[in-house]
Amino acid sequence: MYPKVTEIFYIHIDSDDNKDGTVVYKSRLSDIDEESFLIEMPMNESNGKLKKLYFGDELSVEYITEGGIKNYFNTYVLGFKEDVIRMVRIHKPHLDDISKIQRRTYFRVNANLEIAIKKENNMRFITHTEDVSGGGISFFSEAKYSLKEGDILSCWLLIPYKNGSVEHVPFIAEIVRVKNGDQNRNIAMLKFTDIFHSERQKLIRYCFERQIEFRNR
Repeated sequence: MYPKVTEIFYIHIDSDDNKDGTVVYKSRLSDIDEESFLIEMPMNESNGKLKKLYFGDELSVEYITEGGIKNYFNTYVLGFKEDVIRMVRIHKPHLDDISKIQRRTYFRVNANLEIAIKKENNMRFITHTEDVSGGGISFFSEAKYSLKEGDILSCWLLIPYKNGSVEHVPFIAEIVRVKNGDQNRNIAMLKFTDIFHSERQKLIRYCFERQIEFRNR
């Protein structure tokens, strides 16, 4: 289902400016036609400033519909409409290109990301993830680290986005399961116990980008 007119959009701008890739802008859907959405100029919620967009700018958009369903799609700027305030015309995605997930339910994607781990005894090591989601991650671990269910870990995850920007996401997590892997490695499965909303959103955005990438292969 497409969003309704007046729906609030939360937008990431996938520009060459790395800072823009991590800022969330707020907008509102004003009109819909067969090929495009017409939206208000995006506003940076942290400082109230409007963001000037340009023809061809690539955007990642999130909106929430009834029942707490989060919807994500990628789009780009088609042009502008001069009204009482300037409006932005963006490409209308095909329904199949809009991803949906339940609020508090997160889809998981395979991802080989670098992650730094610190145990409660201050032992530290660096490894790579097997998969990630907005609710937790799995990573590879050598048996010598003796990880077990219930361990609490402090973690720093390195996240690269498709526009070239890189984010570090810190969080606290609990091991919910450790299973035997191959090549003398185990796989530790974690759920987040302490993570800022803004940091979780970075992970969700990465998962969304990966899902679109897999779909387009």
